[in-house]
Amino acid sequence: MAWALAAILIGVVVACFAEVASRFRDAGGPYLYARATFGRFAGLQTGWMAYLTRLTASAAVVNLFVSYLGVFLPGATSGSGRLLVVTFLLAGLAAINYRGVGPGAGVSSAFAVLKLAGLTLFVAAGLAWLGGGHQPVSAPPPPPGLDPWLGTMLVLVFAYGGFEAALMPLAEAREPERDAPVALFVALGAASVVYMLVQAVVTLTLSDPGATATPLADAARGFLGNSGAALIAGTALLSTTGYLAGAMVNVPRLTFAMAEQGDLPGRFAAVHPRFRTPFVSILVFAALAWILAASGSFLQNVSLSVAARLVTYGLVCAAVPALRRRDGTSRAAPPARFRLPGGVVLAGLGGLGMIVMAIQVSRREALIMAVVIGLATVHYLTGRRRAG
Repeated sequence: MAWALAAILIGVVVACFAEVASRFRDAGGPYLYARATFGRFAGLQTGWMAYLTRLTASAAVVNLFVSYLGVFLPGATSGSGRLLVVTFLLAGLAAINYRGVGPGAGVSSAFAVLKLAGLTLFVAAGLAWLGGGHQPVSAPPPPPGLDPWLGTMLVLVFAYGGFEAALMPLAEAREPERDAPVALFVALGAASVVYMLVQAVVTLTLSDPGATATPLADAARGFLGNSGAALIAGTALLSTTGYLAGAMVNVPRLTFAMAEQGDLPGRFAAVHPRFRTPFVSILVFAALAWILAASGSFLQNVSLSVAARLVTYGLVCAAVPALRRRDGTSRAAPPARFRLPGGVVLAGLGGLGMIVMAIQVSRREALIMAVVIGLATVHYLTGRRRAG
């Protein structure tokens, strides 16, 4: 039920992104939308938050990769072995993307196909096992009260999130105004189906999923044996690698776009003379992700990533009615190639949902967010004085 409710909530946000994205074809994603709609101050806040979101999410996924690699190589999860894995993983993906957006996107797509193949096998085998006369386990009852549901929804925002990163490199796409809305809805639909089927198999085949750090692998061990558990662990490695390959394509285009707008030093907008890639932004992102992954834990990075993306999602929802009011005026943005039915109402619901989720953020995440907002404000004021 929580997966379905989270899909509805994120679906509203995705719909708002779809309309706003259909107006633009430049790089930057949420940063570009907020800047064009609300001005440079909002753009800088969104840019900093979007970058923090993607950076901490990538670091969390690196942590997850290391954990699953430990199923095969126990020495990879601690000490020098862990640092070596983190270094080779991020350096390898950075090298691929350094040479062009085509190879980087190709690696991400290839791993996505392999990941979905593994998850499809997991779901099919689990359902076949249940259909073969095996008794499903009893699902635990929902916890009492509203707070556990809201806390769970907050975590699921991380699982469903990330779609906005695909909008950051749209300057290198062919027809982004037309294709971005379709891609967003297809991605959300596919992710929702996969998530809920996987959750159903785990819940019906594993008696206490909350007692293990690897519930999918443990569930697969029950109906596919040890080889099945190894297969799912391998699928997790493919999944995390594919995620990081996509992040290495998308996130550096954010700092590239901010530099193009004059909001970051021009060096971040430097393009490699041969490969035509924003190589400085790629290298900086890889280095910062390495620092966070090497020094932080999975849960620490996930929590901060979720908190940061709530600001980004809320501002893009607010952009829908703001941009519509400007249509037909001298300050109008390019016309929307996709117009969301009931867009103003859905934008209000999306913004309200983000506020409710923000209430669930812990004091630690709120403090870090306040620091980032303060830094972005200093960045804005410094740039304004320089311009004056």
